[in-house]
Amino acid sequence: MKFRKILKDLFNKESTGKNEDFIASEGIVWHFNPPATPHFGGLWEAGVKSLKSHLKRVVGNTVLTHEKFSTFVTQVEAVLNSRPLCNLSSDPNDDFVLIPAYFLVGSSLTALLDPDLTEVPINRLNRWQLVQRLSQIFWKKWSSDYLNRLQSRVKWRKGEKIFKENDIVLVKNEDNSKTLNWNLAKIIKVHAGKDNVIRVLTVKTNKGIYQRPVNKIIKLPFYD
Repeated sequence: MKFRKILKDLFNKESTGKNEDFIASEGIVWHFNPPATPHFGGLWEAGVKSLKSHLKRVVGNTVLTHEKFSTFVTQVEAVLNSRPLCNLSSDPNDDFVLIPAYFLVGSSLTALLDPDLTEVPINRLNRWQLVQRLSQIFWKKWSSDYLNRLQSRVKWRKGEKIFKENDIVLVKNEDNSKTLNWNLAKIIKVHAGKDNVIRVLTVKTNKGIYQRPVNKIIKLPFYD
């Protein structure tokens, strides 16, 4: 009822003029995709496709009650809204990374430190553990696929210096068993070969400083 009232107030004649004035004063311009062109969506449309695919594969023939499915979908929503988007600050000492959750709840998202249930037979799990098992499997499959898609986006830009010092990046193929745990790192130093091609990076994570090959490092979705 509250949402319906908000929509009614938003689109009534009295509010329309105020909304138009606000949009004009802020310089907001809307751009819409043409009809029947889902491929125009780019990364976000690929994300929708990936979500549907993994959701179907993870649930499969498992029979879930309405409560179980609602809980599972809520946890899937948290996974999607936890993905790092970009580093907002130009300050090299500021590691703050924007995620979709900041637009929705104003803070980052955390998950309970549940034991890994992905290899436990379903008949040994209670109702809560079954939902957690599905969520953990979804996290592993979807996050791995998401990182692969991000990595493929920059392969065609080989002639550019993609990686720079103080960039915030994602580290691939590290332990991803913890749900909502994205392996973020800051580039401390880039190592170029004799041909001036960067193949190794020194990165700083919350566990220490390491050297990693560039094929294990992934740029955030939005970067300069």
